[in-house]
Amino acid sequence: MAAQQRTHFWLVAALMVLVVLPVLTLTPWLIWRYRDHGGADYEPRWAFSRGWEVVLWGGPALVVTVLAALLWINTTRLDPYAPIVSEVDPLRVQAVGYDWKWLFLYPDLGIASVNLLAFPAGRPLEIELTSATVMQSFFVPALGSQVYAMGGMSTWLHLEADAPGRFKGENSQYNGKGFHMQKFEAVAMTEAAFRDWARDAATAPALDAAALDALGREGVASDLARALDRQGDEILFGGLPAELFARVMSETAKAPTAPHHVAAGR
Repeated sequence: MAAQQRTHFWLVAALMVLVVLPVLTLTPWLIWRYRDHGGADYEPRWAFSRGWEVVLWGGPALVVTVLAALLWINTTRLDPYAPIVSEVDPLRVQAVGYDWKWLFLYPDLGIASVNLLAFPAGRPLEIELTSATVMQSFFVPALGSQVYAMGGMSTWLHLEADAPGRFKGENSQYNGKGFHMQKFEAVAMTEAAFRDWARDAATAPALDAAALDALGREGVASDLARALDRQGDEILFGGLPAELFARVMSETAKAPTAPHHVAAGR
């Protein structure tokens, strides 16, 4: 997706150069030629020219038409809501934005992680996003697309990595004093490495009421690790409350202001 977006960007930039470059080049020349050169007044002799009319109106019209076609085609083709066509079933992940950290839920595996999005390379990612607080922006530049996460509703994003690698992700929406530290790591693994990671995550402590309360407090991932008495940067959970993602949306939608936490059960 990122590679296709990059190609689209350079195509649009090249077309815009056709419009901008003549303006930037000719404007200084026209000023020099007809205002500053020789100090004489310029007295134009106006006459209709069909050729100049075609050039002056046809050029911009053609550029606008081509740009409109490119935008229409690529906006549809690169729609972040549209599933990626693949012979492999997508990995379903639910992402919840907190102040200032990301919680990634793997509902089909019964595990979760904080600020670590692990997934197999070559397999599409189907990410459902929401926020437990204010509006946030989910962005992994190396994989393409940026989608907002808003409290009380869900949005979707489909990504895929074509090879194993580690990619930086972030919240690019200003939402408070700690937002510049709200970064996460997206790690594309081999299928075998991902299975091993998921098996290790399943042995981690469950995402219980105390962990949810700590998640809801303002603070970055290191603050959460101290609150949970965890070591290292990886914070994993081996058990999930039922329908946690749906409850986060429900509680956030009903709250007059962003809630501090969502209860583990009712």
